[in-house]
Amino acid sequence: MRLATLAIVPVVLLAALAPDAPAAGSELPQLKAYTVAASWRTPVEPLRITDHVWQVGAADITALLVKTDAGAVLIDGGMPQMADSLLANLRKLGVAPADLRLILHTHAHADHAGPFAAIKRATGATLVSNAESAVLLQRGGAHDLHFGDDILFPPVQADRLLQDGEEVRLGGTVFTVHFTPGHTPGSMSWTWTDTQAGAPVRIAYADSLSAPGYRLVDNPAVPHLLETFEHSAAIVRALPCDLLLTPHPDASGWNYADAAKPHPEPMTCAAYADGAVERLKKQAQAQRAGRS
Repeated sequence: MRLATLAIVPVVLLAALAPDAPAAGSELPQLKAYTVAASWRTPVEPLRITDHVWQVGAADITALLVKTDAGAVLIDGGMPQMADSLLANLRKLGVAPADLRLILHTHAHADHAGPFAAIKRATGATLVSNAESAVLLQRGGAHDLHFGDDILFPPVQADRLLQDGEEVRLGGTVFTVHFTPGHTPGSMSWTWTDTQAGAPVRIAYADSLSAPGYRLVDNPAVPHLLETFEHSAAIVRALPCDLLLTPHPDASGWNYADAAKPHPEPMTCAAYADGAVERLKKQAQAQRAGRS
């Protein structure tokens, strides 16, 4: 499927990305443009997760569509270039643009919040966020604590701001937000209950617990970043979690490109949290060793 080209600013995405020449026609030509993994921009056919939840994003980036009896909800969107593909996948599932009522998200980086401005324009859906993320969304990712102005996307205005533990309801479906800061100050995880073959399934969509290139030790902008991650990992560990999903699917054992066996290595919320803390501690230890 060929995607339409969107007018977007250049994007740097997280780690090990090779610099390229500035993109022609870029809105901010003074910034560097970077290539990203093709799988982050490769559309996939809608993949059913549970009775009312589908993966509708890219091969290696999660975007979830949740159908309710009062309309649909999109949780995360992927890269800015994915807007047309997302809308096409919604139509394949019988969801017209006007049927999308809510947009929820995990964190405000370009590989997850990138198409929100375009999706809002096309659907009129309400974008739900929190205070910390709303600032980053409105700036289009500029002045990020860890990446500065290197992770940019079309700015978008949040319509509703949440408090930790608040519920978002649409029809008979109740989404609960859990603030899990670290990857960004406004990182959020979500839980709700769906069914699978008629049986209840408690879904946890846990945000990233990674620190790609972050300064975990003696960071003047975020002095207690490692402790913040550890606290958020404890929250994720305790989530109601029959089925774990994550913004980067491989982090929780998913392979969306393999429709026959998309979840070859299921992971619990506890295992996800414990593995993240172990990696973060090793990262901090390496930074301390390099400092001494």
